[in-house]
Amino acid sequence: MPLVERVDAQPLLVITSRLSEAMQSIGAPLTPEQIETLNLLKKEPSDTKITVSIQRMLDPLCVASVEIRADGETIVTPSEPVDLAENGWRAMLVKVVNRAGVQSKLRVDSPNARPIPHGPKDDIDNRWLALSMYDGRPLNANLSGLELEYRIVQLSSTTVGNRKARLEFNAGIAGSANSSVIRQWRFDKDSDGWGELNDLEMVVRSQSLFLRANGDDPFVSVPVSARGGRMVLRFWGRPDGPGVGQVFWWTEQLPQADGGRQMVFQLDPGSDREYAIEFPVEGDLKGVRLDPLQGPGRFRIDWINLEYAAGENGTWNGADVDIRTVRSTKVKFAVTDSDGSPCMAAFEIRDDQGRVYPYPSKRQAPDFFFQTQIYRESGESIRLPRGKYTVKCSHGPESIVQMQTLNVGDDPVTLNYQVERWIDTAKLGYWSGDHHIHAAGCLHYENPMQGVLPKDMLRHIMGEDVKVGCCLTWGPCFDFQKQFFSGKPDDVSRYPYLLRYDIEVSGFGSHQSGHLNLLKLRQQIPAGGNSNRHWPTLGMNTLRWAKQQGAVTGTAHSGAGLTRSVGRVEGTDGPHRLPNFDIPAFDGIGANEFVMQVTHEVDGPDGIKQPAIDFIATMNTPRETEWNIWYHVLNCGHHVVASGETDFPCMTGERLGIGRVYVKLEGILDYDQWVEALRRGESYVSDGTSHLMDFEKADDGSFSLTAAAYKPGEAEVDVELIVNGYPVATQKMKANGKMQELRFENPKPERSCWVAARIFPSAHTNPFWVNVDNKPVSVRASARWCLAALEQCWLEKQKTYAPAEQPQARLDYEHARKTYQRILNDAAE
Repeated sequence: MPLVERVDAQPLLVITSRLSEAMQSIGAPLTPEQIETLNLLKKEPSDTKITVSIQRMLDPLCVASVEIRADGETIVTPSEPVDLAENGWRAMLVKVVNRAGVQSKLRVDSPNARPIPHGPKDDIDNRWLALSMYDGRPLNANLSGLELEYRIVQLSSTTVGNRKARLEFNAGIAGSANSSVIRQWRFDKDSDGWGELNDLEMVVRSQSLFLRANGDDPFVSVPVSARGGRMVLRFWGRPDGPGVGQVFWWTEQLPQADGGRQMVFQLDPGSDREYAIEFPVEGDLKGVRLDPLQGPGRFRIDWINLEYAAGENGTWNGADVDIRTVRSTKVKFAVTDSDGSPCMAAFEIRDDQGRVYPYPSKRQAPDFFFQTQIYRESGESIRLPRGKYTVKCSHGPESIVQMQTLNVGDDPVTLNYQVERWIDTAKLGYWSGDHHIHAAGCLHYENPMQGVLPKDMLRHIMGEDVKVGCCLTWGPCFDFQKQFFSGKPDDVSRYPYLLRYDIEVSGFGSHQSGHLNLLKLRQQIPAGGNSNRHWPTLGMNTLRWAKQQGAVTGTAHSGAGLTRSVGRVEGTDGPHRLPNFDIPAFDGIGANEFVMQVTHEVDGPDGIKQPAIDFIATMNTPRETEWNIWYHVLNCGHHVVASGETDFPCMTGERLGIGRVYVKLEGILDYDQWVEALRRGESYVSDGTSHLMDFEKADDGSFSLTAAAYKPGEAEVDVELIVNGYPVATQKMKANGKMQELRFENPKPERSCWVAARIFPSAHTNPFWVNVDNKPVSVRASARWCLAALEQCWLEKQKTYAPAEQPQARLDYEHARKTYQRILNDAAE
């Protein structure tokens, strides 16, 4: 390696001391002898001796040296062969000889370290290396400009044996000819141009951006200009909670951020790490928007870089390093449910540095790269290097999370996990389901394969204990995924876990007026084509086609388009703003056209009229939006039920089954019977932490139910009796997981009404309809709201309907208009 004879000792010692602190923080500390040598050098008067001694001490820890010449060119010299353990991490150093004095960020890349997700199938075997520069605290993100310093790089290998890894480096200054960096943002003084906040508070402190989201659509943006190409937004940060973030961009040619130009990334809560989001820019870039969270929370960001992806720009030089990888230890799983029967479970495995195993970017299905957990059952295994691990074990929200310590040595070990349940709803006659999951699109990859297979999705519904998984084919990879539709549960299903493929109208057809979930289809695609390019653009026409074959129909991510308000009608807002009387913009893809659809009946398979839409999707958007529109249409007498969904992995990639519907069925689980009971509302919706079963009305007019909630950290929850959207009685219930029998006195309604129970925001029963004097349920304030909402929806959605469907659209909206006006005229206050 090149030798530097002398640099100023004071900054070199400061930088090296920070390096030592960083190595300590990532679990790869210098030896006591090396630390003692460093401390003694602080008393040494000779700059030359200090310079030479530090190189003598740290050069053997290096994987390579990078010499940056005065003209900016880099010369890379490899080290001696590097020894790694399969799937293990090793922190090493990179010696930087900075003849040019540049103060840019040193980047490292390797064709062997490219992610497997989104990569070509024929290159998988070559992508065996994981590689990451450590640029977090206490290090500065950029090189200091001193002629000598060291940086930290972390390496991991998934392949046993001897291989050569190509390590390439770039240290060009942003905007220079030899740099791939477009712009770098540092927060020494201010936000460095980031602004235009939405639902977000931003404070600059200690050279970092501290973001606090206080709404459901937090984002921050920045103007930046560059020619198009493959780009990477990199930043170092720490979110305080799970979920996903998003990156949007816009160009001179298309000057607004929209859903067609966005990338989603998974958050790693509580961990300091680098995020790198690659995205393709067609045209001339003009701005970038970062949505760090999808709801309230906090996120600290230390630095941000925008770069061209490797090969797009800049001068990269490298060298081949010999890597010798030895086999790690086999860890077998022994997994049983609480009754001793075999089951699949979720395991999140972390080392003492918080690193996740297996490494996400090297995962292939059925392990999803955007999750921290993997799913395993008895007899299956993984390989881990020697060390101590913390394993989080779970089997969906009906289980009690267990934390285990796993010590791995040289001999094979077994991880034993028996599920501890606080409730087993299936044994109580309620079968859980998630009616909205995807095997392609959003966080899934299109390479090396177009999404994942049924067998992969089955493992996830089994691991999260979702008894029915409705896997919906939609826009991305439609022509590949459509092969899995069969009109019945897929053959990979393993009772009592049923996986069935159906359709979400999303990315095509009538999607702009509100996505539709179509369940229990017999025919997957309308006549006139064999793909998704000929579907109706009017949602009602889609529903007419689906209902003629007996499908069960509903909305998707209902709150999308209902969060921004454009006005208000007269009315009294209830607790939690339920109901509320703000008029939404209807500018999204949730329950938008729904406000018109609920007024219609269409022909069923036998020619008998039936409701055009059966359910409203809930549990994955803000309750004050999705439950609010539901309450208002119920108050107009429309018997639409609620179902629960996740929209995995689009609304979140954390896990499926975050939103659920629990359907009551006697005897064995049958898909057709389950979805028909869902349509009838013989169910409740939940996030799995609260349950409201057997909600019934007695002869004396009182209501009873069996309820339970398990919420560690919360002593009790409120169980509310809801009449026409407003709570009329509340009972406190301990959140200790124990089943409790609750009884509410007769609310003695003077007019026909609907009655339900809820635990806000985690569970809601479907309504019980109370008839008084044979009058329909009709609430004037809600009819007024629905009429105003309908007009706003028409104003927003008319332009999305094809010219040939405009006459029918006008008729459908006019029917709804007359319906609500009649209800308004006849309704009681």
